[in-house]
Amino acid sequence: MGHNVGVNIPKPRFRLPVLGDILSIDAAKPTQRELKMASELGPIFERKILSHRLVVVSGADLVAELNDESRFTKFLALPHRKLRALGGDGLFTAFNSEPNWGAAHRVLMPGFSRDAMRRYHHVMQDVAGELVEHWRARPDRFVDVTADLNKLTLENMARAGFGYSFDSFERDDDAFVAAIVRILGQVNRTSNDLPLTRLFDKKSRLQNERDIEYVHGVVDDVIEKRLLDNDIRHDDLLDLMLHTPDPETGELLDRVNIRHQVLTFLVAGNETTAGTLAFALYFLATHPDVAARVREEADNAADSVAYEDISKLRYIRSVVDETLRLWPSAPGYFRKARQDTSLADGKYPMKAGEWAFVLTLGLHRDPVWGPDADVFDPDRFSSARAKSRPAHAYKPFGTGMRGCIGRQFALHESVLTLARLAQSFDFELDDGYELDIQESLTLKPQNMRMKVRQR
Repeated sequence: MGHNVGVNIPKPRFRLPVLGDILSIDAAKPTQRELKMASELGPIFERKILSHRLVVVSGADLVAELNDESRFTKFLALPHRKLRALGGDGLFTAFNSEPNWGAAHRVLMPGFSRDAMRRYHHVMQDVAGELVEHWRARPDRFVDVTADLNKLTLENMARAGFGYSFDSFERDDDAFVAAIVRILGQVNRTSNDLPLTRLFDKKSRLQNERDIEYVHGVVDDVIEKRLLDNDIRHDDLLDLMLHTPDPETGELLDRVNIRHQVLTFLVAGNETTAGTLAFALYFLATHPDVAARVREEADNAADSVAYEDISKLRYIRSVVDETLRLWPSAPGYFRKARQDTSLADGKYPMKAGEWAFVLTLGLHRDPVWGPDADVFDPDRFSSARAKSRPAHAYKPFGTGMRGCIGRQFALHESVLTLARLAQSFDFELDDGYELDIQESLTLKPQNMRMKVRQR
């Protein structure tokens, strides 16, 4: 942000000369730290680390202004720029000016239509069934819920999108998932980009380079196998990218960009939805009344949860929505001014190119949600209550044209999976477990073990 923006904005106490607000850094849990700061400093505040200035916005009215596409656009901030080593000009990490973003978006949009979701549903049914059987083979034993849900979401995206299976439930560990976790962790650790930390980071940087080379190779193999099978068409995302010309230019996506798009979906579709499902199971285990209503609704659906059942599972959808409110998979997004402008009727001027971070964690706890905004309550998303709130107060998938293209895939997958699991199991947390949230661009519970009791 430029100097003018910071003039009237609250700042943390104890700012140090030169170093700035370095005492406010929590490298392991940066956005959770910012959520606490927002509760102390208000809906907009400034952080300054060395020469880097960051303005954090969480107030609903201010966010509504930042979401105005005529004045603001997506900004690719440092964490996302670091992720470009993995995803290049994929949908998530492309710069606004890169033509491949628009081309890929136009080519891929049909891959998330209602007809496409109907095709994907059968894959999701099969994978949810595999997870159920995986847990049934471990009766009354504690399982690593988050790790197993990562397997589920990876399989869903790989099979539905690219006709490929990692055979995740046949092995105890997966090199691809492990590499992705390390890459995201490296991005999170190095996003403050302090010179001193780089001196002690050589080993992890070398590991990161090996991990990126490995996952690029895996995806290139997936694409190559599909090309060798060129006579057979598949109704999936990979076929769209390989054989569908951009409707505006008539050109096909190039191979490197297809690799970037595949990785974008495998990473984003895996990490985000797995975290959402893990948080949802935590809430079911800690809210017996909610769990009872979920079980009742799930039991009224077909055993395998048919495609037609998904729209009827309204309470389960509310559980997913409320989970995404309290702990959205992506804790925030960045917005950049298209031209000289201001927030709050001129109170906070912004020059063209200056940017701010929308802290979704704070937005979803804005006073518009009521005095109990920290309480888990799926009934907030009943039809009547949802209509009483402004739409801009709820942004778990980002905003605008650069919002998540896979939103419907993620919601469908989450509702189906929760319904299948609720039909089969009751969930009990390990004694004494307190929610501990890991950050690696996305949020997820860590060290969360549950006993899955067959119903």
